[in-house]
Amino acid sequence: MTLPSVQDQEVSGKRVLVRADLDVPERADSRLEALVPTLKLLSQKGAEIILIGHRGRPEGKVVEELKLASVEERLRKIVGGVDFKVLENLRFDPGEEANDPEYAKTLAQNGDFYVNEAFANSHRAHASIVTLPKLLPHSAGLRFVQEVENLSRVLESPKKPTVAIVSGIKQDKVEMAKALSQKVDRVLVGGRLPEFFGDNTDSVRMQNGEKLMIANLIMDKEDITLNSIDRFKDEIAKAGTIILAGVLGKYEDAGHIQGTKEIFQAVADSSAYKIAGGGDTEAALTMFNLIDKFDWVSVGGGAMLEFLASGTLPGIEALKKRANVNIERR
Repeated sequence: MTLPSVQDQEVSGKRVLVRADLDVPERADSRLEALVPTLKLLSQKGAEIILIGHRGRPEGKVVEELKLASVEERLRKIVGGVDFKVLENLRFDPGEEANDPEYAKTLAQNGDFYVNEAFANSHRAHASIVTLPKLLPHSAGLRFVQEVENLSRVLESPKKPTVAIVSGIKQDKVEMAKALSQKVDRVLVGGRLPEFFGDNTDSVRMQNGEKLMIANLIMDKEDITLNSIDRFKDEIAKAGTIILAGVLGKYEDAGHIQGTKEIFQAVADSSAYKIAGGGDTEAALTMFNLIDKFDWVSVGGGAMLEFLASGTLPGIEALKKRANVNIERR
C-alpha cells in the first residue's frame, strides 16, 4: 500500500492541520512521542503547525477536565523547540463523531494542508479523519506510514503459523477476533472476552473451525486459568508470527498478574516476528521490561486489529483519495 507521505510535501508557509493522537493517559507518552518526527519535519519545512485531536468521551459537550491544555503542556516538553498551536477537543462538538460535513468545513478553514498522524483513531469514520481530507490537500504522517508498512508485513508475507492473542474487556474485540480468525492460523482469546463467547466451561474451548482458542477464566473472572496459560504457551511456541493485542487479566493487581506476565514473557522469548498494540498492552510490556523484544509496537489497539482483519481503515481510504479543493468551505 502506497500512501502520500508528509516527507514528500511542499508545505513552506502553509498552515498544516495535523490530526494527532492526543487522547493519552497520564504518564503514558508514547503516542505523544510518536508525533515528534512529523512535527519536527513540518517545522523544518517552514510550515505553521496546528494540532487537532480529541480527549475522552465528552459526548458533544464541553467537559472541563477533558480540555487539552495539560496534554499540550506535556507535548511541548517532549518535542522541544517546535512551535505549534492546539485547537480545543474536537469531541466537544457533536459534529466530530457524527462525521458532520459542515463541521469538517469549519475545521478546514483553519488550514491549507492536512496530515493524518492519528493512526490509533483512523478506524473511526469521524469528521476529522474521513471528511476533512476531502477538503484539503493531504498526506500521512511519518509514524502513520511506518504503522502501515510494519503491519502490512503480517498481511503480505507472514512467517507461518500466524497466531493472534486478543484480550481485554471491550466487547467489540469479539467481532475483531472472529474477523481476524479468517486471516490468521489461530486466535487465542483471553481477558474478559471469553464471557462473550457463550457458556463458560472448565476447559479451553475451540470455535470457528478450530481457529479460535478461548481461554477459561478463574473464579472471579480477573485472569485466565493455569490450563489456559499452558495451552496458549504451546501455541505461541509454534508460531512464526505473533500479534499481541490486550492483556490477559487484571495484571495491575498482583493477585491476577500471572496470565498476562507468563503469556507476554512467552511471546517475548519467541523467535517469531512479533507485533503488539494497545494502551494496556504497551503499559504491561513496559512494566515487564519487554518492549525491546518486539519488532513493532503500534500506537493503536483497535485500529491495529481492524487493519489486520480488513487490510485498510477509513482513515487510510480517505488519504488515498484526491481532495476536492473546490468544495466550498464554510
